[in-house]
Amino acid sequence: MAPSPLIGSPPPDSPLTPSPLIGPGELSAYGPLPAPRPHTGAELAAVERLLAPPGAEAGSVAVGHGRDDASRAAAGAFADAWRARGGTVAAVVNWPETAASWLRAARRLTEAEPDAWVVAAALPGFAQLARRLRHSTGWDPSRTVAFASLHDSRLPALAGRDAVHGLRGATPEGGTWEIRGTWLVDCPDVSGPVPGGSVLGGGRGRLRG
Repeated sequence: MAPSPLIGSPPPDSPLTPSPLIGPGELSAYGPLPAPRPHTGAELAAVERLLAPPGAEAGSVAVGHGRDDASRAAAGAFADAWRARGGTVAAVVNWPETAASWLRAARRLTEAEPDAWVVAAALPGFAQLARRLRHSTGWDPSRTVAFASLHDSRLPALAGRDAVHGLRGATPEGGTWEIRGTWLVDCPDVSGPVPGGSVLGGGRGRLRG
């Protein structure tokens, strides 16, 4: 697994930005950011695999998504698949790409105290939300799984080095990835066990009895 170099990353000792808001200058420094693409079946399967292996208790998941069509569709597909598996969808929350503070979305995403989170979103809006989540709630990125729209080495640089550490996600081909500090590490193997164990079935999450 080789880490992906950050594009325009901050200095290694740069702290998590105290303010949840990313200024226009910060966003423009990273160049054009891609819009989410429609998810694939392999991607959805990898998201489920990262959350819990087949046969494991499904648990409670809060789903968050951007307001673009691809993110909405990915979130809806996951919610349907998770309920069909016997899991609980604790909340479905959306957010805009620009907002005054993102506090309302952050609170709605965490107030049900789910076992895990799934996100499908464009990079700029989620980076802002991740800052707010870490700043103002008990959200844990290591119990969060993302669709491929967030598979971008600029995410930890934009969100802040501590804001998304431990976040994992899927690729369109069914591989997985993880953010470790300021690095995005890819694991393209689609057939082997999930590196580090699944969120709800491998010790990362906490299922309430």
